Amino acid sequence: MRGLVIRRNRWHRATIAATAALCLWSTAARTTVRRDLPEPPPASVAREELAELVVEAPHSMDGYSRAKFPHWIKQMGTCDTREVVLSRDGGNVRTDSECRAVSGTWTSAYDGKVLGAASQVDIDHMVPLANAWRSGADGWDTGKRKAFANDLTNPQLIAVSAGSNRSKGDQSPDQWQPPLASYWCTYARAWTHVKHLYRLRVTQPEQAALVNMLDTCDR
Repeated sequence: MRGLVIRRNRWHRATIAATAALCLWSTAARTTVRRDLPEPPPASVAREELAELVVEAPHSMDGYSRAKFPHWIKQMGTCDTREVVLSRDGGNVRTDSECRAVSGTWTSAYDGKVLGAASQVDIDHMVPLANAWRSGADGWDTGKRKAFANDLTNPQLIAVSAGSNRSKGDQSPDQWQPPLASYWCTYARAWTHVKHLYRLRVTQPEQAALVNMLDTCDR
């Protein structure tokens, strides 16, 4: 247990440093370099986090609405969450005075597609809002749902191709996995950590799929 705490603390310090770096860019017209998804914990920690998650059947979708997870909220000056992630995850992104990405390139980690316009990019919730609802967010208040839907600190938001995001929908890892198997390790680490952080549940097939995906980290 002590070893797990030490590993988590080291990873947490690295996450704080990355978040501080993200905050350095201004709200004026600017060019940014690619930063990517906040780094999830290593596979050894993710495996222990996965083992701690409660396994249960999915909750009912009764009452669900995306509107119950307010997004995209203002984050920095005029920049909302989507615009921050576009700047963070893209290469040589230029934005206008209203924080809109006017040029840049984005490489979708899910399928490897290189995108040349922000209109081709979706911001994916690593753990989809509907999946979160089925695994415990149905009992949250609006403030916690808003924080979850706009979380820039943890590996919950990533810029990907619109096609891959819409193919994924609200499916869990036993139902959908990134077309690029080389990304399965990062995907499983991120998914597991977000669920652990927010104390969400997993289904048995979801848990088994995550175990298999985490095993790719050793290859």
